[in-house]
Amino acid sequence: MHGANRTGRPFTGDHAGVLLYQTLYEAGLANRALSASASDGLTLLNARIVNAVKCVPPENKPLLQEIRCCNAYLAAELRQLSTVRVYLALGRVAHDAVLLARGLTRGHYLFAHGREHMLDGEQCMLDSYHCSRYNTSTRRLTPAMFRTVMARACELAGLTVPAALQVP
Repeated sequence: MHGANRTGRPFTGDHAGVLLYQTLYEAGLANRALSASASDGLTLLNARIVNAVKCVPPENKPLLQEIRCCNAYLAAELRQLSTVRVYLALGRVAHDAVLLARGLTRGHYLFAHGREHMLDGEQCMLDSYHCSRYNTSTRRLTPAMFRTVMARACELAGLTVPAALQVP
């Protein structure tokens, strides 16, 4: 077991969490920049990580059947988070899973890095490329690109954008 399957916390103990937790910390949405386990003292502030699937699948790519199977859990979590103003979808899988959980049609909400989607009068989904090792090592997603998206998520949520996220 590795990553979240081993630690019990999403994006912990794998490469994707490095950029994610550092940026959440810079945004003032986490109390520390690194997470090693679910018991390491890291807490999220005004943020929550919700996954499309409940465990890391083989080769880190969930099958459509796994996404559909876990989607009822995601839908229930989203209903409990009714005051959320912004969903930051890390990748197309997350984007599509949120749409499925909300009963929305993918054709009306096309995925693109930095694209904003009004889901209803008060909730927005903001797309980002996933912060995977592949995307960051190929520079499809750079730290500056991710900070820009996170800064926009803060704006949409009505939070002050910290100076650390402001890209010159």
